[in-house]
Amino acid sequence: MRPLLLALLPALLSAAPALEIVRPIVSQMDGGPPEPSGFEHLAGETLWVMCRVAGYSKSEDQQVRLKYSIQAFDSKGVPLDEPYINEMKAEVSAQDKEWLPRIATSVPIPPLAAPGAYKVVVKVEDLLAKTTAELAIPFKVRGHAIEASETLVVRNFRFFRDEEGSRPADKPFYKPGDGVFARFDIVGYKFGEKNKIDVSYVTSVIAPSGKVLWTQPEPATDTSESFYPKSYVPAVMGINLQTTIRPGEYAIGVQVKDAVGGQTYEGKFPFTIE
Repeated sequence: MRPLLLALLPALLSAAPALEIVRPIVSQMDGGPPEPSGFEHLAGETLWVMCRVAGYSKSEDQQVRLKYSIQAFDSKGVPLDEPYINEMKAEVSAQDKEWLPRIATSVPIPPLAAPGAYKVVVKVEDLLAKTTAELAIPFKVRGHAIEASETLVVRNFRFFRDEEGSRPADKPFYKPGDGVFARFDIVGYKFGEKNKIDVSYVTSVIAPSGKVLWTQPEPATDTSESFYPKSYVPAVMGINLQTTIRPGEYAIGVQVKDAVGGQTYEGKFPFTIE
C-alpha cells in the first residue's frame, strides 16, 4: 500500500493550485474601472492598483495568511517610492470558496517624472504554504521629456509673451514696454545623500553692447531631498521692458550653480526688440 501512496504523491502535489496574482487593474480612482490599453497617466497624478490572489492555502481552522508588497518603477527600473508592505489575515467559510483576497493601494507618480513605460511590481507570500508569486503590471506616463546631461546645463529655453502662456513664442520678437518671459530646464547637477540637490540660478538682460541692463535681485534656489531623484529643475524668469529701450539684438543671460557637484554654467539666449 505504501508504494502506491508514494507513487500518487507527485500527482497530489501537482494538483495543488499555485499561488498566483490575478485580475490586475490600474485606474485613476479607488475602485474605478481599468484604464484602456495605451492610456497615459500624467506626471504628478496618483493612480490606483488593485489585484486578486488565487491559489492560496488555508490552515485547518480555515485561516488565510498573506504578506504582500507593491512598488512602482520608472522606465529605467528606478523605484518611484518606498514599497507598500502589508499583511492579510482572513477566515474563509464554506460559502467563500470562490473568494479571492484583494490587494489595493495608491501609487503617486512624481511631478517631474519622465515619459515612458512604467510598471507596478506586486509580490505576494503565502505565509502558511511558504510560497511566493510576483506580477509586473505595466502603465504609461506622459511627462516632460528632457535630454540628460553628464554636466550642468540649461535645456529647452523657451520665450513667452505672458507669464501664464502655454505656447512658446514662434520668434522671440518684442517691442518696448512688452513683458519678456522665459522658461527653461536645468539638468546635469549632482545628487547628495538622499538625492539631495542644491541648485540656484540668476537671470539677466544683456544689451547689444554686452552691458548688463538688469539682473534679478536674488538667486532662485531649489534645495531639496526626495526618494525619487529629481531629473530636472524647472526654471522661470520674467521682466517688463522699459518703454524707452532701443531696438536691437538682446539676450537673456543665465548663470546656474550646483553646490553639491561644485559646477557652474553660463548661457545666453538671444531675443530681438523691434
